[in-house]
Amino acid sequence: MSRFRLLSWMAAAHLLLASVSASAEDPTAARRQAMVREQIQARGVTDARVLEAMRAVPRHLFVPQELARAAYDDSPLPIGEGQTISQPYIVALMTELLETGPEQRVLEIGTGSGYQAAVLSGLVREVYSIEIKEPLYRRATDTLRRLGYANVRTRLADGYFGWPGEPSFDGIVVTAAVDHVPPPLLAQLKDGGHLVLPLGNPYSVQSLVVVTREGGSYQVRHVLGVLFVPLTGKALGG
Repeated sequence: MSRFRLLSWMAAAHLLLASVSASAEDPTAARRQAMVREQIQARGVTDARVLEAMRAVPRHLFVPQELARAAYDDSPLPIGEGQTISQPYIVALMTELLETGPEQRVLEIGTGSGYQAAVLSGLVREVYSIEIKEPLYRRATDTLRRLGYANVRTRLADGYFGWPGEPSFDGIVVTAAVDHVPPPLLAQLKDGGHLVLPLGNPYSVQSLVVVTREGGSYQVRHVLGVLFVPLTGKALGG
């Protein structure tokens, strides 16, 4: 065997061993790769940073343990309190629609499992996330802290009112359905920023929309039909 062929074989063997080692350390990595390739890229999400974030976040750690095997399936999953974790494609699409940058601050309404906040964590400087249901708030906060998502701040509150007292946000994402755009959220959106939310009847099919602030006016773009659980609290007259 020539020296060149020997070195090539050794390099290939090293890569194979490294791959096997990585898979052994994280047996779900291959499932995340397939999830991104088959569910997300195949449907048209192209932002490289978003795709990498979706590959990196261990979705199975954000769902109930008994549903961990289904974490990378192409579907939403229940997480308790009548709430769900959105299917991977919808999480990726809403993240892409925010058009995030590494120095931005993003507000999430509806922490839920904490998964969307974890995805955003690697894309922006700070994530502020609000959850109205205390069991979900406590569970998500614990999960995010345990997994090291240090730039995510969580709060137990009614997300309809946003996060008063903070400077305006570069982007806002609402992860539950509402039949109108909450005025407090519009007031907390920076000029040029995007507000992404499922807009329409909370008990029927909604339209995923992007609201962009342009000075004193707002532009609304409809993206596709979706089905989200209702935003509770003030949004439902609570």
